[in-house]
Amino acid sequence: MYIPEHSSFLQEKFINYIMKQGKKTIARRIFADTLKRVEEKTKTNPVKIFEKAVENAKPLMEVKAQRVGGAVYQVPREVKPGRQLILSFRWILGAARTKKGSNLSVRLTDEMIDASNGTGSAIKKKEDTHRMADANRAFAHFAKYKK
Repeated sequence: MYIPEHSSFLQEKFINYIMKQGKKTIARRIFADTLKRVEEKTKTNPVKIFEKAVENAKPLMEVKAQRVGGAVYQVPREVKPGRQLILSFRWILGAARTKKGSNLSVRLTDEMIDASNGTGSAIKKKEDTHRMADANRAFAHFAKYKK
């Protein structure tokens, strides 16, 4: 079983996102199994694959509903770095959880490898978010009315 000597801030944060109902030991085991499987499949450093997957899934722009003069507009906004990380984790894990079949570590392995290669459900979600922000560029001037 692949167990890193020291896990980074990014890895610990991701483990916390995997965790359900306070079962951190199980979340750590899932993450360790995932890294081991990534290493077996790609024959490269699994931590680098994980970091690249998270980096590739980070959105730069998103839309936020904003009410101006009685109408609600989808206003495109830049995503702050902390929120980028949160959304990236959420999309990668969400994509792995929605797949059917094998256990979570296998599904997470596939999604992580896909995301590091620039494909997969998490990357599609990011591209959809960017497309939505691009389509609503006309309402960008409403961003100055933010609360």
